[in-house]
Amino acid sequence: MRKTWLAAALLAAGAFSVTGPAQAQTTLKMAYALSTSSHYGAGGDAFAKSIEASSGGKYKVQQFANSALGGEREVIEGLQIGTIDLAIVSTGATLNFVPETGVFDIPFLLRDLNHARAVLDSKIGQDMLAKFPSRGIVALAWGEQGFRHLTNNVRPVATPADAKGLKIRTTENPVHITAFRQIGILPTPMAWPEVATALQQGTIDGQENPLSVITSAKLSQMQKYLSLTGHVYGPALVLMSASTYEGLSADQKKNFDKAGKDSAQAMRTFVDNIEKSGVEQLKKEGMQVTEVDRAAFAKAVEPAYPEYYKKFDKKLIDSIRDTK
Repeated sequence: MRKTWLAAALLAAGAFSVTGPAQAQTTLKMAYALSTSSHYGAGGDAFAKSIEASSGGKYKVQQFANSALGGEREVIEGLQIGTIDLAIVSTGATLNFVPETGVFDIPFLLRDLNHARAVLDSKIGQDMLAKFPSRGIVALAWGEQGFRHLTNNVRPVATPADAKGLKIRTTENPVHITAFRQIGILPTPMAWPEVATALQQGTIDGQENPLSVITSAKLSQMQKYLSLTGHVYGPALVLMSASTYEGLSADQKKNFDKAGKDSAQAMRTFVDNIEKSGVEQLKKEGMQVTEVDRAAFAKAVEPAYPEYYKKFDKKLIDSIRDTK
């Protein structure tokens, strides 16, 4: 499977080109897993507009949405070998390359959007971005997905007991998987492009994602019940191939750094809007929405914290929790 995606990425490598000496225009490939109407799409559009404006049209961005160049792991590998120039991805994929990024996926560690953004914008988050170049990747900025919620086709879920036994798709994220097992959920790691088919065939009962994903992926057409668990904050990352980035001048690098920040802000704005309107939209589309006992869910995953302390520095976890 990975070879197939890699072949697709290599075939698409022709998208990186100079169209002629008169224009000297370079087209860069940007990949992401969701649709152009998603928060990733909003981030991609903002990036493209920013870099085209700051470069006077020298750089254009061609967006490959809906996992057109592969799943997130394949996309990151494409960044490393230089067949993909830019990407917007989740930490579900980056923790396989920069393990420390998984700390933000600890359930109920981040209280709300303001807390999460304060942490990512602080030295904690910026130091994390600085770990990427050693892996052949430049992390331009922290984007955002929002807080993750549970959907399923079996029953309404208001308490941890209601969730027991449900077969739920997760990312390849051991931090999430550990928490779901504590609750009694049967976590099923699966690449995003496979999820719709698995839901339609009943291979899995449900999935968990932020409202930004649930709405843009039209999961209301495949899932009946939405539980507002808010169990995990979902960061996103705006990434660039180090080989592409290092080929830039100092001024060009500044322009790409700014484009990354513009992309991240567009994602945050999208999430703010969908947090206000998304639940009502999903209700109108036929989903049954349940408010949950969030404190009970937080208590259910507490036994997983000793394992998180082994995986991540306890001082780091405490500093995230204590950020105001």
